[in-house]
Amino acid sequence: MSVKGKKRGRPAANDSAQRSALSAEHILTTAKSLMREQGKMPSIRVLAGALDVDAMAIYYYFKNKQALQTAICQSLIEEIYHPETPPHHDDWQLHLHALCVSYLTLLGTYAGLLDTFLSMPDGGPAHVFIGRFEQIIAPLGLSGSASTDALHLLVDYLHGFAHAQSCAISAPSHDDPSVATLSIAMMEGPFNLYCKMLTQL
Repeated sequence: MSVKGKKRGRPAANDSAQRSALSAEHILTTAKSLMREQGKMPSIRVLAGALDVDAMAIYYYFKNKQALQTAICQSLIEEIYHPETPPHHDDWQLHLHALCVSYLTLLGTYAGLLDTFLSMPDGGPAHVFIGRFEQIIAPLGLSGSASTDALHLLVDYLHGFAHAQSCAISAPSHDDPSVATLSIAMMEGPFNLYCKMLTQL
């Protein structure tokens, strides 16, 4: 009696179906799907099970768990809003609003992603958000220090808001409906105040 085991290592060179089925892109897509469903970064074992391959096959594409985690986070952060054209004085606020909403939506869709971002060395893929933020506020002509302070203030607020959202979702129901209905729309007031502050720097 023969036992059919999982494929080990890289798919055979003469097996085009296996080659197309397992790739870095396919691994990342599956990992993101698992993260969205489970609310945490999937382990190599769980990911291998979902892909129906041996764990060593994943290590062919990503040298270790840290490399895989970095690739997942990089792939996710690239999904946030990116202006197609350079913002101007009359529309930078609209672009910044779109960036903030897309970032909060990303953090809300993938529970545990914020904690993963914050635990990564050197800020992980934070440079993606930073680059898009700096592009959007460029028309304001802020000094380097003012731009950095504005970035830190906004990111701290967004992370606090995302954390409050996650707590509201995971908390048991109670008599205060405002906690259970915390939505991105509730950031409008603070966001408008923040933008007004930027124009006065």
